[in-house]
Amino acid sequence: MPNLEHPAYPAATLLHLESLVPCRESQVSMLLSIFGERQQFSFPSIFIYGHTSSGKTYVMQTLLNTLQLPHVFVNCVEYFTSRLLLEEILIRLQNCSSETEQTSHVPCDTFNDFVRLFKQAVASQELQDQTVYIVLDRAEQLREMEANILPAFLRLQELTDRNVTVVLLSEIVWELFRPNIGCFEPLTLYFPDYSIGHLQKILSQNHPPEYSLDFYAAYINILLGVFYMVCRDLKELQHLAALNFSKYCEPVVRGEANERDTRKLWKNIEPHLKKAMQTVYLREISSSQWEHLQRDEGEPGQLKGLSAHTHVELPYYSKFLLIAAYLASYNPVRTDKRFFLKHHGKIRKTNFMKKHEKTSNHLLGPKPFPLDRLLAILYSIVDNRVAPTANIFSQITSLVTLQLLSMVGHNDQLDGPRYKCTVSLDFIRAIAR
Repeated sequence: MPNLEHPAYPAATLLHLESLVPCRESQVSMLLSIFGERQQFSFPSIFIYGHTSSGKTYVMQTLLNTLQLPHVFVNCVEYFTSRLLLEEILIRLQNCSSETEQTSHVPCDTFNDFVRLFKQAVASQELQDQTVYIVLDRAEQLREMEANILPAFLRLQELTDRNVTVVLLSEIVWELFRPNIGCFEPLTLYFPDYSIGHLQKILSQNHPPEYSLDFYAAYINILLGVFYMVCRDLKELQHLAALNFSKYCEPVVRGEANERDTRKLWKNIEPHLKKAMQTVYLREISSSQWEHLQRDEGEPGQLKGLSAHTHVELPYYSKFLLIAAYLASYNPVRTDKRFFLKHHGKIRKTNFMKKHEKTSNHLLGPKPFPLDRLLAILYSIVDNRVAPTANIFSQITSLVTLQLLSMVGHNDQLDGPRYKCTVSLDFIRAIAR
């Protein structure tokens, strides 16, 4: 029995819609109830929120396209000023009301102009008889525009006296939207995150036709068992599933195992999933390069040119600050004169140095150092003269925020802050190159 039922739409259309939006039947059913029939006035504004990859944009696009409802879908990141946004809505409205696509420029400087031009755009008979939906994706960008834009969109039905509903899609809650002066309250609808069962069901629908559904579902189960704790983004999981499936199938293709031999299949895919775990969300290389690296033989745990951190881009002086911090953490204070001064005189080798000459500082770990020592080493390793400006000190704070440096002790120390370098030698070598 279908979950979606509505007297205004054919049962076959609703059944097709239900197959397109798995695990979002309750949200679609709620939207159908709010929309009502085509000619009925709907709620003036709807606010839909939820985390990334919770299906907000996909569900709205699929719902409006499948039911063939007149709508305008605009991304507020792409049209980042009020003028660009209003003009784009008007251009797309013209395309809805005419058979031929029009891309002519529609000048619209203020919201009053938009209301007047909107009435003209929906004056055609086909748009007068049904609700027009204006969907604003990434609606949190509206907060950066003029103060009247968001309240006006929320009351667009009242301002235009037309059958129009504005739908706002966002990743943040309505309380962070609400203006201080107050505004018309939209109807809010929450899209929860997909559970692991939902992700299993959605990802399993993309199984290749040459393999059985059970075989691909077992692969998705393994993939989610590895990645679910660190990544619940549906798009990223779809990318990972498509990228690693060929490696999972290798024993079956070579005839070394059958589709039910899960132990051999797991042993074959495990090292490659560990590699992929180190680059979740990082598009350091393309999919074709990754597949090429997968085909190369090597140590299972080796990343082969990829890294979790060695490709971090830092500002010019931040790189020198990080190198200076590493030198200060792993070199004793008594060696600074020998390493960083041209005319340091003779250095006597004491019994203490002979006793500890075989002990590696890398085994002992990083040592804390004061700020003035860090700056002194920085001035000696940079060729040109560096003034101790606020820019330099702000870059030190940024390195602490990025956890490349750590502050030792408390902020209220009278003798100045002390830091410790937390990155590895390989990282510093990559920065130094």
